[in-house]
Amino acid sequence: MKQLCDMISRWMGALVLLAAVLAVAWPAPFEAIDTWYINPLLGVIMFGMGLTLSPKDFQVVFSRPRDVLVGCLAQFTVMPLMAWLLTQAFSLPADLALGVILVGCCPGGTASNVITYLAKGDLALSVGMTATSTVLAPLLTPLLVWLMAGTFVNVDTIGMLLSIVYVVIAPIVLGFLIQHFLPAFTKRAVAYLPAFSTIVIAFVVCIVVGHNASRLLTGGLMVVVVVVLHNISGLTLGYLIGRLMGLSHDKRSAISIEVGMQNSGLASSLATIHFAAFPMATIPGAVFSVWHNISGALMAKVYSMNQKAS
Repeated sequence: MKQLCDMISRWMGALVLLAAVLAVAWPAPFEAIDTWYINPLLGVIMFGMGLTLSPKDFQVVFSRPRDVLVGCLAQFTVMPLMAWLLTQAFSLPADLALGVILVGCCPGGTASNVITYLAKGDLALSVGMTATSTVLAPLLTPLLVWLMAGTFVNVDTIGMLLSIVYVVIAPIVLGFLIQHFLPAFTKRAVAYLPAFSTIVIAFVVCIVVGHNASRLLTGGLMVVVVVVLHNISGLTLGYLIGRLMGLSHDKRSAISIEVGMQNSGLASSLATIHFAAFPMATIPGAVFSVWHNISGALMAKVYSMNQKAS
């Protein structure tokens, strides 16, 4: 079982891509699943993240505040700004522009920790950045979406804040408490969490893509191009910012992956809940969920090879 779970984690990008292709080719079963289930599924992923956290994971915030500050500033500046610039450069319609901006304003994704581990990057920094950006998200994500998209859509910042608390913060806190009070159970469960999270992420992608398969086929190429550029710019600028600040390769790798890999499932969830009048706003998040796992796996290979060389 452990070998199977390791294989699932290692082939995360391919499995998520397969899920997306399946949902496009055969959308009916996934379209029949109510999008309401996206939030509980994301909550399950966040609960799993909480199970992996311990007080020592937050020590990096206090022992190396500069590294975490550099990473989180990059997270909440590079991705929102690049999202806005790309929507302007490609003159995206309002619903797609909103979806891209939502992705850019979300915190780092949980898969970034797995990718950083495979890249032989600074895993403590990656976990610290994910935890910090996630804690900051209820305040910063609604504010940034309002700043970037408030001119063309009505942004319910308080509603978004509460959604992020319910979907992200509460499950993480619950997982953190269980990890603290039931360490024996947590120790057994943690070994299977990356594979479990991969399967849940793939299922979320199936639901989102299944509900938007026809729209994705008609206007998908432009979305794919923008999403790929958005992700690559985050990976590249994250690494360059780390280099500019004089950080080591393993720290640069962690920041690069953390900045480039967003919690795109949360972006699709927020689009579904708060922007129902813009149905295509869910698509960039779904495409990003597929692509960033592929690019992340590729970058992990590149970064791990450079780590050996250095």
